[in-house]
Amino acid sequence: MDKLLRLLSENSSYTTAQLSMMLGESEEAIEARIKEYEDSGVIRGYQAVVNWDDVPESGVMAIIELKVAPQMQKGFDDIAEKIMQYDEVECVYLMAGAYDLLLIVNGRTIQDVSSFVAKRLAAMPGMLSTATHFILKRYKEDGVPLVDKKKDGREMIFG
Repeated sequence: MDKLLRLLSENSSYTTAQLSMMLGESEEAIEARIKEYEDSGVIRGYQAVVNWDDVPESGVMAIIELKVAPQMQKGFDDIAEKIMQYDEVECVYLMAGAYDLLLIVNGRTIQDVSSFVAKRLAAMPGMLSTATHFILKRYKEDGVPLVDKKKDGREMIFG
């Protein structure tokens, strides 16, 4: 695993000076590698890990499992591409196992997400079944613990 990519995936706000010190390479070399990764599409963007549980009126998030009928010569790609177009859909993954596609969907309310599933997803040609799971609380996201012992009154154990 590339150490530079690992560091950037853990904290994209590292400066090139910090990365240079951590990796023992010049800042110029780090900048060149980052640019190469960006130009080639390996790095697709940068984002902050937000604890949405602490943001008032941040909406709801759901994980949705889909079973779909793959199309001849196209497999699952066409239906995944159609699903990706919806603003509510944050992530789409092809899975092995009990279901075919896994979605992460955001909505203002549980009713909004339910309506999206019932009226848009379930009605799509080739859709066999859906299973929706609403996220109630986030403990860790993108490798970052989100539970604060000061708020919960519990002690976090790291390591």
